[in-house]
Amino acid sequence: MSLSFIKCRWLSFALLLGSSICLSLNTTSAAEEEAKPTRQNWGHIIIKGAYPEGPQMPGLFGDVTESLARVTARLEKAADDKSLSGVILHLKGTSIGWAKLNELREAIFKVRKSNKKVYAWIESGMTKDYLIASACDKIIMPESATLILLGLRAEVSFYKNLFDMLDVKPDILRVGEYKSAAEPYTRTEMSKPFREEMGAMLDDYFRQILTMISKARGLSPDKVEAAINGGPYMAADAKKLGLIDDLAYEDQLPKLITGDKSKTEVRVIKKYAKKRLDNDFSGIAGLMKLMDLFSGINSSQRMGPGPRVAVIYATGAIMSGSSSQGGLMGVKVLGSDTFIKAVEKAAKDEKVKAIVLRVDSPGGSALASDLMWRSLEKANKPIVVSMGDVAASGGYYISMGADRIFAEPGTLTGSIGVVGGKLAVGGLYEKIGITTSVISRGKNSGAFSPMTGFTESERAAVSALMYSIYKQFTEKAATGRKMEYTALEKLARGRVYTGAMALEIGLVDQLGTLDEAIEHARKLGKIKDGEKFEKLILPRATSPFEQIFGSMDAQSKQSQQISKMLNLLSPELSHQIQKLDLINLLSREKTLTIMPFDIRVN
Repeated sequence: MSLSFIKCRWLSFALLLGSSICLSLNTTSAAEEEAKPTRQNWGHIIIKGAYPEGPQMPGLFGDVTESLARVTARLEKAADDKSLSGVILHLKGTSIGWAKLNELREAIFKVRKSNKKVYAWIESGMTKDYLIASACDKIIMPESATLILLGLRAEVSFYKNLFDMLDVKPDILRVGEYKSAAEPYTRTEMSKPFREEMGAMLDDYFRQILTMISKARGLSPDKVEAAINGGPYMAADAKKLGLIDDLAYEDQLPKLITGDKSKTEVRVIKKYAKKRLDNDFSGIAGLMKLMDLFSGINSSQRMGPGPRVAVIYATGAIMSGSSSQGGLMGVKVLGSDTFIKAVEKAAKDEKVKAIVLRVDSPGGSALASDLMWRSLEKANKPIVVSMGDVAASGGYYISMGADRIFAEPGTLTGSIGVVGGKLAVGGLYEKIGITTSVISRGKNSGAFSPMTGFTESERAAVSALMYSIYKQFTEKAATGRKMEYTALEKLARGRVYTGAMALEIGLVDQLGTLDEAIEHARKLGKIKDGEKFEKLILPRATSPFEQIFGSMDAQSKQSQQISKMLNLLSPELSHQIQKLDLINLLSREKTLTIMPFDIRVN
């Protein structure tokens, strides 16, 4: 036997032995693996509150109020997190509009598309909470909870009788039969056009509710409507109707997730991806960080050298001057000066390739709206509008020159019309013992006096002014929408539409979220597919110094005091009082392009 043959036989034996040993080792490892408990990580996110839009500067001890962008970013992180098996959404009561509702639902769908489960646990569900939950794989409630799904109801309060008792005369003019902003002050009930408009919107919102629930729960629209008509329900009854999936307390969710897989351990990560502020201010670096924080500089938002898309938030009632966190009754104010500076900053930045305007505004001053519109016209960059909860009247005015308008299905938009006038308090003054002497020169010198209503001459003059503003508004809208003037004007007249309705009549171009609007802006700005770009958020957030000490003007201090008092009232009563902020707007601006009403769904 040759030596080479012996070596070959030995090598074959060694290989065979090694294979046997390897097989033995693998079998042992698999057995050990089978005996070892598996573990799933689930992120836990609480959904509650109003979720304001726009840049939110963190306080010294972390984010006090979570923004819409922040909560959707947490859900996007969950979608990309390979260590997660799913997400638990703990719904604790929201006060959001229809656009924010859609943004949250779309963010939930992204998580589900990443092959992760999303379970909703509701303590006690109102309509908006339930609609958010319906986007999830499963809806769970404790047995003691109630599902308050009751449909829609519009309630409009009218103050004419109160003003009559006080001897206050509302003398308010409007252009457009649907421009109903002044009706609560001049009538005791809805006009026919107002009722028609409101009914059409409620029909569309109700259709959206039926569609969302029907599609998510696998129920026919008729069954969903019957369930709504039979509400409210205890959790067990809601389960029988197929509105929810299971009854369980929150501590029972891990077992519910694993089912019969008793060896599977569920680790719930509380406050998943919730941003925490770095509050280590020790040493020189810490001191510099603290100074940056007080001055409103956020180091995490410093821009890199790459391309950018500017996202400009236009939120609040439109007024001349600077933006503020609260008007006389606590209403957020979108100042034209602040807005124009933000647009100019984006326009001058060579790295900014396109601008996205996120609008959540009921309008306000006609002059301020026009100045803001003009600043966008001069920007000379692609502009895409993303409409939030409300983009009506002045909010639509600043949107109409965009290259493309995105709206959420439930956005309130349109309301292309004008309202103006005054509250004459001369009679009230006389009742409480105040007398007034008048000396005037000029036929219409008292047109905007708060003491008396309009004379015939003053009424004619102010009406002519308002018609001129209306014509300017509608002509610009027709040009922006590339429509014949007569066709656009028929859609104007102060009428308000949902985003879904506005798409059908051509007032908006597409239904979609803010992210979809940003993606479209990227394409218009010729930023290549796959190329990284940053979002420049404007205008800057209020610095912590301003948050703590506030504005030094007397009106701001008065606003803060009134806001604190309103917070002591019930939400319903507080909301009614805040509606009276229109009186304050009328006293500062003579002609308004403002949304005639707002809609809240509990």
